[in-house]
Amino acid sequence: MTRKGKRLTLIIGALAVLGLAAGLMLFALRDNIVFFYTPSELAQKQVAPGARLRIGGLVKEGSVVKSGKDVTFAVTDRTKDLPIAYTGLLPDLFREGQGVVVDGQLGTDGTFKADSVLAKHDERYMPKDVADALKKQGVWQGEQK
Repeated sequence: MTRKGKRLTLIIGALAVLGLAAGLMLFALRDNIVFFYTPSELAQKQVAPGARLRIGGLVKEGSVVKSGKDVTFAVTDRTKDLPIAYTGLLPDLFREGQGVVVDGQLGTDGTFKADSVLAKHDERYMPKDVADALKKQGVWQGEQK
């Protein structure tokens, strides 16, 4: 085999190994690639307690209860609601009826224990993924900025 042939064989072998590694990584991460789940998607998925995820939707009207730094509220996609427990300071723009994305773990009691709460930045904006999920279900008709 010539020097050029050996080099070509080495390059093809390296590309095959790289492709296999990328395929295995994508296969392992197939469920974690989603930016967030809506409460309805989470109910359908049957996620095990303790799993780290992101939940997106609207803060349900009348669900916010504050007790010092402890806050409980519900995130809804207007089909399903998910109770959220959070300890810490909420963003200034957090309020009922507005879009949020919360990051944390699902508890054994069905309550989502949030580590962080992200709120929209003005009265017309909603995270694109949240708006798309709500539009897909036919429950959100607002303008997308």
